[in-house]
Amino acid sequence: MENMSKNGKEKKVLLTEDEMPKKWYNINPDLPRPLDPPRHPQTGEILRPEDLAMIFPMALIEQEVSQERYIDIPSELLEIYRIWRPTPLVRAERLENYLETPAKIYYKNESVSPPGSHKPNTAVAQAYYNKKEGTLRLTTETGAGQWGSALAFACNLIGLELTVYMVRVSYEQKPYRKIMMEVWGAEVLPSPTNRTSSGRGILEKNPNSPGSLGIAISEAVEDAVKSEGTKYSLGSVLNHVILHQTIVGLETKKQFEKLGIYPDVLVGCVGGGSNFGGFAFPFVPDKLKGKDIRIVAVEPLACPSLTKGPYAYDYGDTAKMAPIVKMYTLGHNFVPPPIHAGGLRYHGMAPQVSLLHNEGIIEAVAYHQNPVFEAAITFAKTEGIIPAPETAHAIRFVIDEALRCRESGEEKVIAFNFSGHGHFDLSAYEAYLGGKLEDYEYSDEKIKESLKDLPKV
Repeated sequence: MENMSKNGKEKKVLLTEDEMPKKWYNINPDLPRPLDPPRHPQTGEILRPEDLAMIFPMALIEQEVSQERYIDIPSELLEIYRIWRPTPLVRAERLENYLETPAKIYYKNESVSPPGSHKPNTAVAQAYYNKKEGTLRLTTETGAGQWGSALAFACNLIGLELTVYMVRVSYEQKPYRKIMMEVWGAEVLPSPTNRTSSGRGILEKNPNSPGSLGIAISEAVEDAVKSEGTKYSLGSVLNHVILHQTIVGLETKKQFEKLGIYPDVLVGCVGGGSNFGGFAFPFVPDKLKGKDIRIVAVEPLACPSLTKGPYAYDYGDTAKMAPIVKMYTLGHNFVPPPIHAGGLRYHGMAPQVSLLHNEGIIEAVAYHQNPVFEAAITFAKTEGIIPAPETAHAIRFVIDEALRCRESGEEKVIAFNFSGHGHFDLSAYEAYLGGKLEDYEYSDEKIKESLKDLPKV
């Protein structure tokens, strides 16, 4: 089904429920080379699947290491997905006209989910598998609050308790995200807290710590390990998380097939890698077979793991409780500036995304937050939806690319993942409109300092 605008251009491409993908796509067997194996955080030895059993259910551990190209989506999950899926692929015609570009711009609108982002695609899956294996409570971290909101939504649906460690600066900047989580029954704590030893250790050194995703992960993992009937849930970075998100890219491919066109440029914002990977990974095999397509990850200059970090083994969290993985990293001690794109403030990058970047399959660019918000305002004024600050990073690149097409006359098809709306980020827009938004750039000297404690592997 397609909606057409008055001038005959396709405006919105929809799928029926029957056309929704029934399997997730697993990129592991299609990577240009195998991932470097994760390491045990204490011993440095290669991690065994059973080493993860303290924090994850076995079904997710199996998905993490699976070499099956496609993994079935359980029928119970498909029924939950149907609350908001399939999501529309929308032609940004008004944005094109405003930019006077010959490029065609499309966005996959993941903001239509109940929590307002792509995050429930994996949240409901993780809650489902945990419940099936007898878990009673989940712990997790959240930056901007989108992941915490999604997991609260999922746990409420499936019947699990949830404790969320929310990065303190986001807890203070985005109170309505906290309220949304609480409406769905979650306990929300500003991280670092006094509840965990890792949190207390941070507060002893810096009582005014703004927190970071690395710190919040440490607290959530520690809580899970020390509590009976409790497991940990992560909203990005890991293989099984991106696996669940590939329903986004699979739908997008099918929608472009209905249009009879193929995108020239795919764009996604990137913090830990889940929305970007879920959107782009189903297209990667085509690129590996010679298809001419650019795949671009966009990150903040305040947290530039792909564009400034080394490709090295590092801990997944500040307290060194999470596995050691090979990734682009700014160092596990990295505490990013308090930018409003809280979901992009993680010190590392998903191993799968990191490998593809290291192999030259994907590109990465970084922006300051003021030009990012400028792009967000342009999108909101033309297309009507106020983007999340994270999503706005992708929009900044899309606009720049469309303007390059205006100069060159190229009629490129540009597609991006509209990963979430910004209805709970209006304080950030208020700061931008009031000229109070600061641009931060993490200096090379600070990066060197935060990298000095990388594990020796």
